[in-house]
Amino acid sequence: MNKPLKIAICAGEVSGDLLGGHLISVIKQQCPDCEIFGIGGKQMIAAGCESFFNQERLAVRGLVEVLKRLPEILSIRKNFIKILLQKQPDIFIGIDSPDFNFSIEKKLKKAGIKTVHYVSPSVWAWRSGRVKKIVKIADMVLCLFPMEPELYQKAGGKAIFVGHPLAQSIDLNPDTHYAKQFFRLPENMPIFTILPGSRMSELEYLAETFIQTAGEIINKNQDAQFLLPAATENGFQYLKNLLNQEKYRHLPIHLINGQAQIAIQAADCVLAASGTVTLEVALCKKPMVIAYKISPITFAIVKRIFQLPYIGLPNILLKKFAVPELLQQDANPKKLAETLWQQYTQNNQALIEDFSLLHNELKQDTDKIAANAVLSLIKE
Repeated sequence: MNKPLKIAICAGEVSGDLLGGHLISVIKQQCPDCEIFGIGGKQMIAAGCESFFNQERLAVRGLVEVLKRLPEILSIRKNFIKILLQKQPDIFIGIDSPDFNFSIEKKLKKAGIKTVHYVSPSVWAWRSGRVKKIVKIADMVLCLFPMEPELYQKAGGKAIFVGHPLAQSIDLNPDTHYAKQFFRLPENMPIFTILPGSRMSELEYLAETFIQTAGEIINKNQDAQFLLPAATENGFQYLKNLLNQEKYRHLPIHLINGQAQIAIQAADCVLAASGTVTLEVALCKKPMVIAYKISPITFAIVKRIFQLPYIGLPNILLKKFAVPELLQQDANPKKLAETLWQQYTQNNQALIEDFSLLHNELKQDTDKIAANAVLSLIKE
């Protein structure tokens, strides 16, 4: 009698948790008896993954920010590798978080455990030399974007385009009317959704700036309303404390626990921190402004090695500045409000058409393709 499969999986942040949750669900459909364990968040745990560590402790971005938490992160990784070597899974799937997962994949592959890396790092944007290293530590790379597999195949690796799960889960024609009704929002008033990030480090840099931007918009139009979805419980509490300050209590900002996608669909325009959520906004066919702030030291380093003129995923995939990007000092309330209002008031038909073409290209049966690839690799 064959033993049930043991699948280890690790996602270091919210976007990876979503991918992992979907992947686990499909694997469980095909292999109901398989044992799945690792590090994950709400979605992965709900799908049947036993998580050994709190995923939120890994969710940090930026060189300086990581350094502050480095001892804890290294301790988690060391103990996690020890657990995996004891449990001897049939395969390990590292979802995104390359700085954390690559070391795990390297150790496990050396121990004879098959490895998959789900979500190619941005090798087309910076540090392209990583491709050769990745094919040595990952038996397969699951790519979300169509231009990526060729890069790995040229280096002698195995990679497949699985599409982007967001393109599959989001309707090609999102119902804005329904979304506004869901939040009991008026149809005839400007609705903005503000998304300052899922990580605490992002919220610390951007949340108050985005709230102040809402205040600037109110100065332009007293009827404007704002939705502010929080990605995590800690994020919700952090944002709640900010909004409870006397200077912000008068602002019509509706803090929501989760429900980011329907909040995006309810919006007429979106202000978002750079990251996966900007692709979600594009797939919801919403005009947006992308903003980002990190420490000056981290930004100086990134600026030197980044190979593209834009940082936002919609702009990268469309290969043009389809939507504005405001970074560092430019990401201030006054400038953000002016740019956001301009996006709201202008004709965005061409932008919506671009987003629709992108949606169709990325729409694949992602979870099934990814699950089949993982299970096939185990059998090899």
